[in-house]
Formats: sequence, C-alpha cells, structure tokens
Amino acid sequence: MFLPIGDTPNPRSTPYATWLLIGLNVAVFLLVTLPLSGSRVDLNDPLLLDYLHSIGARGSIPVEAILQQVSAYDLTVFRFGYRPAAPSLLSMFSAMFLHAGWMHLLGNMLFLWIFGDNVEHRLGPVRFLLAYLATGVAATLFFAFFEPGSQVPMIGASGAISGVLGLYFIWFPRNKVKVFIFFIIIVQVVEIPARLVLGFYLLVDNLLPFLFAGAGGGGVAHGAHIGGFVGGLALAWGIDRLLPAWKGRRLREARPEPTVKSEQPETPAEEIRRLLAEGRPERAVSRYLSLETREQRRQVDGDQVLAIGDFLLAGGAHDEALSVFRRFIADRGNDSRLSRAYLGAGRALMNKPRCMTSAYHYFLGALDVAEDPNDIEAARRYIAAIQKSGRSQ
Repeated sequence: MFLPIGDTPNPRSTPYATWLLIGLNVAVFLLVTLPLSGSRVDLNDPLLLDYLHSIGARGSIPVEAILQQVSAYDLTVFRFGYRPAAPSLLSMFSAMFLHAGWMHLLGNMLFLWIFGDNVEHRLGPVRFLLAYLATGVAATLFFAFFEPGSQVPMIGASGAISGVLGLYFIWFPRNKVKVFIFFIIIVQVVEIPARLVLGFYLLVDNLLPFLFAGAGGGGVAHGAHIGGFVGGLALAWGIDRLLPAWKGRRLREARPEPTVKSEQPETPAEEIRRLLAEGRPERAVSRYLSLETREQRRQVDGDQVLAIGDFLLAGGAHDEALSVFRRFIADRGNDSRLSRAYLGAGRALMNKPRCMTSAYHYFLGALDVAEDPNDIEAARRYIAAIQKSGRSQ
C-alpha cells in the first residue's frame, strides 16, 4: 500500500481557503450525508419515480423494498449530484461537496490538505478558491463529454482536487511527497519527487482505468480526475505564460515603436541590439516581448536577454522580468548562462506575494546548473535568506 501523508517544503502562511474547503466538505458530510443516509425516503417526493427509473426499476415495486434499498440521501445525491443527462448549474457546484462515504471523504480531504497549502500560498486565498471551483467545473464537463446520456450522479471533490494537483505539478516540481509504504513486512515513510507521485496518480490511477474501463469505470469518475488535472495544468500554464504576455502587450501598446527606415529591414535581434546600444532599454523590452517564436528569441544574444530581465527587475516590473527569465530557461536549455536566468527568476518571485517557495526552487535550479562560482555563491545566499526568513516567521 502506498499512501501520501505530507509534502515538503511547506509555506509558512496559514492556508485559510484550504481549511475552509475541508471544513465545508466535512460539515456537509456530518450534517447532511450521515443524517439522511439513515433516514427513510419520502414516498411522496416527485423525484423518486425518476430515481427508480434511472436505476432500472420498472413496474410495481413493494413499498417495503423501496424503504429497504433507498435512503433520503440517495434522493439528495440524485437531486444535487451532477447527472450528464440532466445537467444544471447548481448541481455542477453542489456535487463537489457531496461524498459517498467516510473513505471517499477522507481520501479527498487528505489530498487537499497535502497539496492545497502550497498552491494557495502561490495564488492567495480568493484566487485559490476560484481556481478550485474552475477546475472542478472542468472536471465535471470532461466527464460529461464521455458520458453524455448518464443519469448516474457524479459526486465528490476529487475533480476539483485533481485540478489543485495539476497546478502543484507545474509550480512545485522540486517538492517531495512523504509516502507511507506498507507491503508485507515493509513499513516505512519515504520521500518521493512530487512529479513522480502525481504522474503515477494521473497515468496509473486514472488514465489507464479510463482507457480500459471508461470515464466512470468501477464507480470511480476517472474522467473527472483527468479533466480536473488537465484543467489545473492549463490554468498554471496560462497564469505563467499568458498573463505576463498580456501585460507585455499592454506595455507595448502604451509605448508604440517608431518606424525605422532602412534599405534592408533590421531583424528583431539587430533592432534589440541597436536599442540597447542607444540606451533605450524600454524599447528593447517592448521589442523582445513582441517576439512570438522561440527561433526569433534565440537569435537575440543571451547577454542582451539577461540585461533586459535585469532592467525590468530594477524597475520593479517583476511579472515582465519573470516572463523574460522563464523564456530564457525554456528557449536555451544548454546555455552556459542558464544559472543567471534561474537567479533572475528567483529574484523576481521573491518580490511577488506568496511566491517565496517558487523562488526557492529557482535558486535550487541555479545551483544545479551553475558553473560560475559567483552564481553558485549568489544562489546559496538567496536560499539562506529564504530559510532564515521562514524560521523568523
């Protein structure tokens, strides 16, 4: 048996939104699920007939049989769980807070408790709640796409929590997950790279069953788990890439480029080099951020790209600087100056709220690739500063 029980490192902030979601799910279970599970169904409920038809009951059914097999909670799940054949906006959200039993609830809350705090620290409580609900909706829609005629209600927080896992996968690649292993006589806790644990969850626990048993095979909504995870990946990518690019477009629109007359038009790399040489780094920033392809960006001298990032950092444009350094890392994986880009990205994140853990990972990345002793020393200095700051909180 393999059971995740924690992760490291963890932020020092209190994950209020994560605890709120856990509290809401537990409260619904205690106040709704448990009482109604032991209550008899109301035979006058107009939804009862639809429910019986959905489970295949036909003809005359003795009242005693109904009372023995159907509880009031069954009808609640039928009403507020998400049924692809009878979709509603209310059930799309209410289904996220209903669970089938203690094990269903505890498993979901364990994963939310382990992985939610880091993601919430990165996004902030309000945006974390919005991301949670958005990926939960994505999970539901993905599941419904493959089961459009199903009247079986889908319930549980696992779709939304899978979205949190997708966000975690992108943003915290160097984290470790503490896994409890119990196998015959082996009982121990080991730390495994987070991406291995989450990759196993996605591929082995969900994708393979989805391919061979269907979206809801075995009573588990594997399709919802996959949809939520992919939704989280897409949301993290959008926040990291599209948001800085959009801000860069606003910067370019506010500072229109002059027309340069030349017999032979300048290439983007030549124009950026000229603008920097002329002492016009603002124009060079706008021109670099306008480059749409990796090939165009790779033609710009690496030192000039790093100079653009440093200029943005010095001016307090941390989002744009982070975008420049991340592009350098993505475009120039074998560049000898890669450690400088990791350091720049870490410095940018240190100046953004709730991003200290991500900054820590970038400084670790700088240590991994640095060849220059100065870069190694700088990375160690920043890591020590973050660790000292964490202990003082």
